[in-house]
Amino acid sequence: MIFWSLVFAIGVGQAALLALALWRRPVNTQANRVLAVWVALIGVDLAVKAVYFHGPAPELLKAYRLVGLFPFLYGSAFYLYVRALTEARGWNRRDGIHLAGFVFALAVNAGVFAQDAARDRAFFEYLRAGGQWPGRPWLDVMLFAYSLSYVFAGLVRVRRYRRGLLQRRSDADRMSLRWIDAMAVWQIVIWCIALAQWLARIPWIDYPLIYGAVVGWVFVVGYLSLKQVAVAAQPATEPAAQAKPESLGADDPRFPAVEARLSLLMTQEQLYREPALTIGQLAKRSGYPEYLVSEVINRRFEGHFWDYINRQRVEAARACLADAGDTRTILDIAFACGYTSKSTFNAAFKRQLGLTPSAYRQHRANADG
Repeated sequence: MIFWSLVFAIGVGQAALLALALWRRPVNTQANRVLAVWVALIGVDLAVKAVYFHGPAPELLKAYRLVGLFPFLYGSAFYLYVRALTEARGWNRRDGIHLAGFVFALAVNAGVFAQDAARDRAFFEYLRAGGQWPGRPWLDVMLFAYSLSYVFAGLVRVRRYRRGLLQRRSDADRMSLRWIDAMAVWQIVIWCIALAQWLARIPWIDYPLIYGAVVGWVFVVGYLSLKQVAVAAQPATEPAAQAKPESLGADDPRFPAVEARLSLLMTQEQLYREPALTIGQLAKRSGYPEYLVSEVINRRFEGHFWDYINRQRVEAARACLADAGDTRTILDIAFACGYTSKSTFNAAFKRQLGLTPSAYRQHRANADG
């Protein structure tokens, strides 16, 4: 077990450094602090495992059992991390419900934590002789189901976020949370190793290997999380536009001037070509308050900001594709119109015109021919 103790000790060092770096990282602050706490818990878990595997002793029994229940927190931590990334929501009191599995597991093992030193020694010998912890095996079944349900719930939330992102932004690919897929797959692999260890006696598939895989996961998380870009969070409910009055009621007298200014910015300055354009930037360039620009877009252009910008981009791309003299590739045209990937452009184009860009170009070529 000395080998595994060394592996776990390396994981502890990596977890400590990563947790500190994530806590101080200015990008995706709320999400990274959730991840920092999660990684710190894993570091504590690995530290106890390293000491226990190096020299098992009755005095370490309660600490060993406590961290043995931490996996009840890991699935929910993944879900809360994903939610914080996609909605910019940190921890609140209602999130205590996500501790329910861990609290239940603590209650099942309350007798172990309450026993005295003499009973610790007796129970330690019982475990060494092949005995089982309280709640096994049904608590293990609950752990697998409980934790994996949180992992899959997090992946569902990621998918929903990506779908909305494709509709709202032209630079969706670079912030589509691809590292979340790697984190989830690695977790599922760890759970599969644990399940194999529980159900069958396979050489080298044992309890230390599970936590060896956890050490590998910490390194993967460190690499991926420190490279992540700033994520455009999508709040659970759309916030009101900045400084917007309670209700504008009838059209503001400034609406025609704002509408004309926005049209000028789109037709002459072609502001839609800026990939990361936001409504705040558009309002600043227009010279009008953000709430007023938002209201004009909603009322006069029939849709929210991203609908409006995507219409401008797709219309510009359509004109290029319909021009027989424009020999640029579809990707070049997409980039020129403010998109940063072909897949995002294809999705927006087909949603608006009912054809893919290549099909539309071919259709126009046949019609002109």
